[in-house]
Amino acid sequence: MNTWKWVGLAGIAGVATVGIVAARKRRAWDEADTDQIRARLHKRLEETAIEPEVAGSAERDGGEEIADD
Repeated sequence: MNTWKWVGLAGIAGVATVGIVAARKRRAWDEADTDQIRARLHKRLEETAIEPEVAGSAERDGGEEIADD
């Protein structure tokens, strides 16, 4: 039974830690100016943006080449 007490305490400590981290992140967003948040989001979007495929690629066309006549 003593083992389950420690497991429970570890779980509670983990939940509390996650709550603290989430509150700190939330506070950073609340203190930020609207323009700062917009700039962060645009920067993140640019970093994660995937370049579009070249038109006529074999993958998009189901593996068949399209001939230009």
